[in-house]
Amino acid sequence: MVGVIVSALAYAWNNAKRIHAVTRQSHTEKGAKVSEIDSPLFFGSTDGFAEVFTLEDDFAVVIIDFLRSRIVDQSALQAIEDIAAKYEALDKILHLRHLTPDYHKLLKRAGQLMIDSGDDPGISDGGGFRRQNRRLRAGH
Repeated sequence: MVGVIVSALAYAWNNAKRIHAVTRQSHTEKGAKVSEIDSPLFFGSTDGFAEVFTLEDDFAVVIIDFLRSRIVDQSALQAIEDIAAKYEALDKILHLRHLTPDYHKLLKRAGQLMIDSGDDPGISDGGGFRRQNRRLRAGH
């Protein structure tokens, strides 16, 4: 019985630390790549999160969409900050989509990279995709 429980826990852990992502071209921003994250992001999945991105080969504009994801802990926030810094070093533009305003406040460097749409958590304007007029770079 103990072996079954341990095996189940090991399976759950291994499955949870894998990041599932769908990568596609943006429907709303010409020439942008969208990575839709479909897994929770936490300390056990941050390495897999970093592996989703091919930094040097990525488009000049990259959008990370967290609609089907959840940020679980501080390690996840740090992983997002790290990716933002790497894109900044390559002079590429990064946008973060579908994060709550609370995460906007918690992301020290990348919080200003968030773009809002009418279906974002905590956004109640009912409008469609809203963009700021200026293009933002990581860490600025």
